[in-house]
Amino acid sequence: MLVAVLLVMGRGDLTNAEWSRLRAHLPATGRRGGRWSSHRKVINGILFRERTGVPWRDLPARFGRWKTVYERHRRWSADGTWDRILRAVQADADTEGRVDWSMVSVDSTSCRAHHHAAGARKKAPRVPKKDQRPGITAPTRDLEGPGAG
Repeated sequence: MLVAVLLVMGRGDLTNAEWSRLRAHLPATGRRGGRWSSHRKVINGILFRERTGVPWRDLPARFGRWKTVYERHRRWSADGTWDRILRAVQADADTEGRVDWSMVSVDSTSCRAHHHAAGARKKAPRVPKKDQRPGITAPTRDLEGPGAG
């Protein structure tokens, strides 16, 4: 009996060409504790999550267990694997002449800080006296400051 397996690619999944470029730079599988799930399936899950913004627990079942996808992403982020992969893929693309470095720029006008990031507080926060509760908003007089007395 012959059973055919049909692999259905999602809209944002890695193509075979993308996968062949990426596969050479991935860590070896099968460390202590058993075999890892397919790198391709897990990376497609990570890409799906980054593209859609869904919570990890809501990943579709076709990517495997959400915990596996999350743990691989977390582990590779912490140990620098993603950075090494990016540098290696960029170097390969540069060697093949597929990167035009003259077109790379950062537009600082799009890097905006939140309005609360405008500056630090200039003076120390007011500490209520012993007989006052912090929630009371009645006006107080500074009896020890300049002009007192």
